[in-house]
Amino acid sequence: MGISEESGTNSGTTRRDFLKSSAVAATAAVSGADFIAKNAYAAGSDTIRVGMIGCGPRCTGAAAQALTADRGARLVAMGDILMPRIKEKRELLRKQKQDQVMVDDDHCFTGFDAYKKVIECSDVVLIANAAKFHPFHAMAALQAGKHVFVEKPHGADPAGIKLLQRAADLAKEKKLCLASGLQSRHHIGYAETVKRIHDGAIGEIVTIEENFLRPPYQITQREPWMSELEWQCSTQYHFNWLSGDDVPQSLVHNLDRASWVLGNAAPVKCHGMGGRSSMTDPIYGNVFDHHSVVYEMENGVRIYALCRTTEGCYNISNSIVFGTKGRASIMDCQIWGENAWRWGGGCDPYQLEHNELFRAIRSGEPVNKGDYMARSTMIGIMGQISCYTGEEITWERVNKSDFAYTPKPEDCHDGMEPPILPDASGSYPTYKPGYTRLLEA
Repeated sequence: MGISEESGTNSGTTRRDFLKSSAVAATAAVSGADFIAKNAYAAGSDTIRVGMIGCGPRCTGAAAQALTADRGARLVAMGDILMPRIKEKRELLRKQKQDQVMVDDDHCFTGFDAYKKVIECSDVVLIANAAKFHPFHAMAALQAGKHVFVEKPHGADPAGIKLLQRAADLAKEKKLCLASGLQSRHHIGYAETVKRIHDGAIGEIVTIEENFLRPPYQITQREPWMSELEWQCSTQYHFNWLSGDDVPQSLVHNLDRASWVLGNAAPVKCHGMGGRSSMTDPIYGNVFDHHSVVYEMENGVRIYALCRTTEGCYNISNSIVFGTKGRASIMDCQIWGENAWRWGGGCDPYQLEHNELFRAIRSGEPVNKGDYMARSTMIGIMGQISCYTGEEITWERVNKSDFAYTPKPEDCHDGMEPPILPDASGSYPTYKPGYTRLLEA
């Protein structure tokens, strides 16, 4: 949508440039395919073939947004662990975008190798399955010469983020698009709020409070026909070997906004705590149900970041920036203090990120979000590891580590035994702060 990937104080983006790009993005949001269709597809075809890796709610939403973004887009392939989920989401998308969904039964692929077949059929690959596979599948698609959209988080462990960084470099080399599901960067109101903070509206930043407090996310009942592996993959948010747990999985949005506000900076270190308090039944897998992380920046600013997935508790999602002259709420698009202000517009950042992607494909001017994709996700990962181990984790240490949750993505195969199994009571073992050590593994 024209907002610079690096939107810090040194980005060189003037307020006039920002307002101009915001107007362009707003036009794209309204006109959708009409806005993009004026440009010719770089490969010389009016049709852009879209494939889905993952058929959960988020990839289904991304597919609908992709088809809305470009009238010439056609959904041609779908891949998932479970065939019933593929067919359910195919029918849902047909109801929404009947003329653009061209997926026959022969292009519904299941299993851990389904990604290969989806990539082969597609020009653009939408990746929104378990975070463990995001870097691996993104690299495979880029190596095959395909444009890529990757949902957050963009990896689950340090090894995955290193692979993502290599994928981003490859996308630049091959002039392919690499788009991110960190949609806050595409919200016009958020961007204007961050711009005003950078312009000094709240003075010097003192501290940032980040909250993502909610009930358990996407609980999936186990069907009698499901194997242990199929069930864990179908409820991947609740197993850390698949999702990376809730700091990189959910709080990554908050941490991305905090890094953005601080000029796309990374913390020098963090310390965190977390555990399981009440969400201990087997259906909740082996993830923690609460986390708190304190991040320290090089200039001394601290980010206090909290996330929780517990029933019957106070819930809120916000990003509050405190300064010497006031405070700002990024998600409310509001500033209090000497320069009080509030944005009154509206937009759909999920749609805008796909509008930008397909406009870039049509124009032959690729977008690449790899820089903040890797940075923001690694900030989440270092916080999660601190919560799991009880250790202070430095940015230098986590970036030097090759730690990966086992098995590695390339070693996963149909029919394998999951790395985490229930005990005699049916519950799954969890990490123990003070005893667990990960980065040396």
